[in-house]
Amino acid sequence: MAEIDAFLARHGLGGHARTPLAGDASSRRYERLQDPSGESLILMICPADTLPALDAFLAIARHLTGLGLCAPHIYALDRAAGLAVLEDLGPTQVAQWAEAHPGDTAPYETAIDVLARLQLAPAPEGLAALTPGIGAEMIAPLGEWYAPGLELAPLREALQRALERHAPTASVLALRDYHAENLIWRPGRHGTDRIGLLDFQDALLAPPEYDLVSLLRDARRDVSDRLRAAMIARFAEATGRAPEAVEAACAVLGLQRNLRILGIFARLAKRDGKTRYLALMPRVWGQIRADLTHPALAELRPHAAAIPAPLHAPEETAS
Repeated sequence: MAEIDAFLARHGLGGHARTPLAGDASSRRYERLQDPSGESLILMICPADTLPALDAFLAIARHLTGLGLCAPHIYALDRAAGLAVLEDLGPTQVAQWAEAHPGDTAPYETAIDVLARLQLAPAPEGLAALTPGIGAEMIAPLGEWYAPGLELAPLREALQRALERHAPTASVLALRDYHAENLIWRPGRHGTDRIGLLDFQDALLAPPEYDLVSLLRDARRDVSDRLRAAMIARFAEATGRAPEAVEAACAVLGLQRNLRILGIFARLAKRDGKTRYLALMPRVWGQIRADLTHPALAELRPHAAAIPAPLHAPEETAS
């Protein structure tokens, strides 16, 4: 605390009111800093083991702002201490806006436009690439944490073949956690500036539909079939891809992501005591079952049948 106080004082922020914000699945913490006039900034607090992620966050933020997209500007930084003061992009997540305005599709439409602009530009160098082989290996937490003892090899091999057919090329920058709780809605702005981007330190090279799937197969909220179909069509038109190819890639990448997510959520609950993620598993399971109906995943259905369904989440969960 003394180190944080000294950091804020050095940058003229010692008198700001500090309000903790809800964190993510990592050990990073966030606070909103507010001065008496109501102007606010965000303090990011990164433990030592997350400093590489801080470096990645800063690099991707510079890349995004260089493209004219809305990522936070960095106002102060002490990399050794893991402290950064960021621009506050706004108080309203797309998820919150969608809950309060269920008929307003503008946030999702703008999020698709952001992806289209992002994919027009060359990606930064040095990023890991989500090849079909790596994508298949990434479901390992499913067998380690969600269903210990499950023989993953046949499922993994079939998944790799499906990725090779329908999502073979890691060709664009994917922000990776591109979902409604990580997107800030700024309705008073214009164009893609209406979407503020957060939590992109795990960015990688991936097939074009990877972030689209993150948005439309959201583990945290339901996206209607009608909205999903409309946004897939919008993405296909904006990127010049055939709608049928986009739909097939979404099904395969959706399965890959959600098989991994089941394992990650189980690990967060069992190892880290973050049991609130258990309540999200039934939705993830439903998305897996929906994607398995796509013809692109016919080969995987017999292998996926061995995966047990999640238990119903408890009525009360702890964080």
